[in-house]
Amino acid sequence: MSFLTRILGGTALALSLGALALPAAATEYRIAVGDGAGGTQEALGKAFVAALEEKSGGAITGRLFLNGQLGDEQDTVTAAATGTLDFSILAINNITPFSPSVGTLTLPYVILSQEDAETLTQGEIGQQMIDQTVEDAGVRIIGWGYSGFRVLTNSKRPVATVADLQGLVVRVPRNEIMIESYKSWGINPTPMAWGETFAALQQGVVDGQDNPYMTIYAMKFDEVQKHITDLRYIFSIEPLIVSESLFQSLSPDEQQQVLEAGQEATQASAAFLREEEDKIRAELVERGMEITQPADDEQEFIELATANVWPKFYDQIGGKEVLNGALAALGRDPVE
Repeated sequence: MSFLTRILGGTALALSLGALALPAAATEYRIAVGDGAGGTQEALGKAFVAALEEKSGGAITGRLFLNGQLGDEQDTVTAAATGTLDFSILAINNITPFSPSVGTLTLPYVILSQEDAETLTQGEIGQQMIDQTVEDAGVRIIGWGYSGFRVLTNSKRPVATVADLQGLVVRVPRNEIMIESYKSWGINPTPMAWGETFAALQQGVVDGQDNPYMTIYAMKFDEVQKHITDLRYIFSIEPLIVSESLFQSLSPDEQQQVLEAGQEATQASAAFLREEEDKIRAELVERGMEITQPADDEQEFIELATANVWPKFYDQIGGKEVLNGALAALGRDPVE
């Protein structure tokens, strides 16, 4: 049994018995989670709580509120910034409106593998984004969850080419980079809050959406979607953020405990994705979803997106040199 399996398996019991195991004076923080049970966000949260309890000797714990119980993901950034929420786990595209430089990680086809995602978030580039997010948004990223590549789902037909995409109504977050990605492929997507998405798919207001396999599984999108296109245009990263005002109110020892717990949760999340994604993909197929591979290994999608989307956001992310810094960290050629 792996360390991750022991952590995640045991945490549910630890949380249910928390009132017995923790000191009477234990501080319990609220952790907003956008997704439902079974996905990356919950796994990251459980690993963080387990590590935090261990490092604080039971003095600090956390309670997860799944399925957006504490507000839509973007709303939780505002709540944390104003000090009315302690922690939140959310998709990185929902931080980008508050701290645009983070959008470098959401430019289509910048991240081409899980290893790329870990290199950028856990290295110098990631630290720069943490510092910038504190300054821009009043929240601090203390951990990174890895959900895998966003894939396209829809209820209408298989999609293998840009031509197949035409006519579909696709939901996207209120994120300019993702909106422009779809526009580069010839359609106008429908921006929509995460909490409204399942009902919109169910009612046929939109035909499709894109998210990682882990999220599709956790949100039970297989109940309202039939077709998957393995469109790997963005690698979905799920930051764990803490209110900066809360963080600064902690003692130096408590701050260190929170940071170390976030680091452990980050490593656990990377292991979780490697262990679980293929299983979840197979489970979705068993539930009746059909997977289509893009034609020509996504070349048509890649060429349109990188040529049309990247230049539009150089200024917004802090300049072309910010993107080139990320590409250099990945051993890739800079853009001219």
